[in-house]
Amino acid sequence: MTISNSTLDDILEIFRLYKLATDYQKAAFPGNVWPEFDKDFIASEVIENRQFKIVIDNQIACIWAITFYDAQIWEEKENNDAIYLHRIATNPEFRGKNFVQLVADWSKDFGKKENKKFIRMDTCGQNNRLINHYKSCGFQFLGMKKLKDSSGLQEHYQNAEVCFFEMEL
Repeated sequence: MTISNSTLDDILEIFRLYKLATDYQKAAFPGNVWPEFDKDFIASEVIENRQFKIVIDNQIACIWAITFYDAQIWEEKENNDAIYLHRIATNPEFRGKNFVQLVADWSKDFGKKENKKFIRMDTCGQNNRLINHYKSCGFQFLGMKKLKDSSGLQEHYQNAEVCFFEMEL
């Protein structure tokens, strides 16, 4: 197993995994699901080295993205002291391997190297199973609220209750 930056050659697989994740969301947690993401948006993350992958036996098993600034979602808590995890998606062939825990552990090391104090992430909608899973991976659940301004954010943030999670480093 290796963790590395995604490359532009991975774009088709990234979108395949997003599609599979969205299909799973629709079946398991109807309501607030990921939209179809813009190819240029994802390519920018890859070029900026903010899209990552876990590779097992030459297959991408899991992907996620990070950002270093997320004021529109985190509002008054944003003060340049965190990395933010987004869109963790698992290849169904590798489901059940607890990749969220692996991503959380990787994030701790990455965040410390970047001199950050927190790892943060969010999810839309009240999904108690997901909330408990994130808590079991070491994240503190900070509660839910609607964003003050979701303009310009991805479609799934529009009029959604957002769950906030944080891990102190």
